[in-house]
Amino acid sequence: MSTITMDAPDRTATAGDPVLRVQDLHVAYGSTAALHGISLDVHAGETVALIGANGAGKSTTLRAISGLLKARSGSIDWNGKPIANRPPEEIVAAGIAHCPEERHVWPGMTVEENIALGAYLCRSKDEVRTRMGMAFHRFPRLRERARQMAGTLSGGEQQMLAIARALMSEPRLLMLDEPSLGLSPRMAEEVFEVVRAINAHGVTVLLVEQNIHNALAVASRAYVVQTGRITTARPSAELRDDPELLKAYLGG
Repeated sequence: MSTITMDAPDRTATAGDPVLRVQDLHVAYGSTAALHGISLDVHAGETVALIGANGAGKSTTLRAISGLLKARSGSIDWNGKPIANRPPEEIVAAGIAHCPEERHVWPGMTVEENIALGAYLCRSKDEVRTRMGMAFHRFPRLRERARQMAGTLSGGEQQMLAIARALMSEPRLLMLDEPSLGLSPRMAEEVFEVVRAINAHGVTVLLVEQNIHNALAVASRAYVVQTGRITTARPSAELRDDPELLKAYLGG
């Protein structure tokens, strides 16, 4: 089977085309359907949020995009090329990184070793060192703890470690799943400041976040997901400034 080549966008794409397009995506866990025709677009340079209750299908959508779950039907296109059901390592190589829910750091490895794992597709030791230097520049707190075991970090520091590890693949699209989960409000705000900075440096972000107000504060657009379906897509400001609209779509 051929690998995905993504050095340049598809020649038929125009400047206004989305870099990521999901159309009529259906995914199931065994015989239980989880997504019922999800469709969404993400354009270069955006931060887009998927919001909704637990179990709505937000994380499942990210897992399908990153190749961790198989699509029953529908399409996922990255820069105009199909990537549905491709191996996860091909999708990472194509420029998409997925930072999963609950961080999943390796507690018995050092911070530096955890970060290095994100560059597993890079064959150049010099390039890995360069990327490591960039990671420590972005996350100076991790530089201070480079030789410390990851399991001894606070929850917020582990989240930053997981993001730093994902960025080691130099993605053009970073998918974040519940980055504020279990964090204090102060630490959650630090994490979202990091997300803003990453986006400001040109990385497109697709964000899953149950804390609706956090999500709407960092994203320019949001899709509301309910029971495996997109029920609306709105500018974040519209949802943020209209509590009754939020209540209508999300029940609170």
